[in-house]
Amino acid sequence: MTEDEIINGCKQNNKQCQYALFRMYAGRMMSVCLRYASTKPEAEDMLQNAFIKIFNAVNQYRHEGAFEGWIRKITVHECLASLRKKNIKYTDNIPDAIANTNELLSISQISEKELITMINKLPEGYRVVFNLHIIEGYSHDEIAAMLNVEPVTSRSQLLKARKLLQKQLLSQQKITATHDR
Repeated sequence: MTEDEIINGCKQNNKQCQYALFRMYAGRMMSVCLRYASTKPEAEDMLQNAFIKIFNAVNQYRHEGAFEGWIRKITVHECLASLRKKNIKYTDNIPDAIANTNELLSISQISEKELITMINKLPEGYRVVFNLHIIEGYSHDEIAAMLNVEPVTSRSQLLKARKLLQKQLLSQQKITATHDR
């Protein structure tokens, strides 16, 4: 079955097509959910809720743009809806120690898995803004609207996330350098 056939089948509530769609995109959307969730079970709940929303809204898809992009947008919004229930606090003050640091680090020696682990260790507010801006490509104004915060808060959360990642990378590089001796 082609993607269009699967989509049209989903529009008719065909269970086989819904299962095919889930199999086609669940892995990629689970990766999205894992970036926003604190735990794997939380990510699984986000994924399930996203697919329920996708199946309920599939009639609204107009075949304009990539279907995967449409699904990803719903998944991200569903992750954010789940996080809103947790009442995450976003602060817009930037500690001087962080604001005055301009170190640039090379991450060429770190694996993708290690980088993802580091991102997942970020405090939830930082991780959400980092994912929305760096990975999903949303502007600070868009993020502010999605999270009901000021754009400056989005910017400061991103700055803090970057600085914490830099600290983790520095620490990782020191560990690696020690092991290489």
